Amino acid sequence: MQILVFSVFVIIQYFYPINKKITIKLAKRESKTKNKGAAGHHRKMGEEFLEQNRHKEGVIETASGLQYLIVEQTNGDKPDEWSTVRIHQRAQLLDGKILEDTYRQNKPDEVALNEMIEGLQEGLPLMSIGSRYKFWVPAELAWGRKGTSNKIPPFAVLAFDIRLVEIC
Repeated sequence: MQILVFSVFVIIQYFYPINKKITIKLAKRESKTKNKGAAGHHRKMGEEFLEQNRHKEGVIETASGLQYLIVEQTNGDKPDEWSTVRIHQRAQLLDGKILEDTYRQNKPDEVALNEMIEGLQEGLPLMSIGSRYKFWVPAELAWGRKGTSNKIPPFAVLAFDIRLVEIC
């Protein structure tokens, strides 16, 4: 009996690390497959949204694919590509998940235009101080196929509601 228990113990010790490694590899492979599936989902959802959105009244699309809607237009100074600006913004995914909302915090962000995602580098110079625009930024002009950690998935289209408060 002792030999049988010892044999089982040895077998378990030998195979457990191998089984654990296999389990970890399978879990990683499954995670990659899920991520590819999620990326494909976000890409398709984004393409469909942008196709429908471009036909909505008032939506303007630039040559790069950036879409925007002028909510409130003012006359005045506009930032250039080297400007630092103070903006209120609500950034969200197409599913409605809010990434940032300075309106709620009542504290605008101060950002350098040349440090923003490409879509906003293109869009903000269209605005004058006090204007409010909605932007829909294709993945190629945002975080692309990489996304960012857990906040922004790969191939996500981002939606922004931005008011240009000040050029610093």
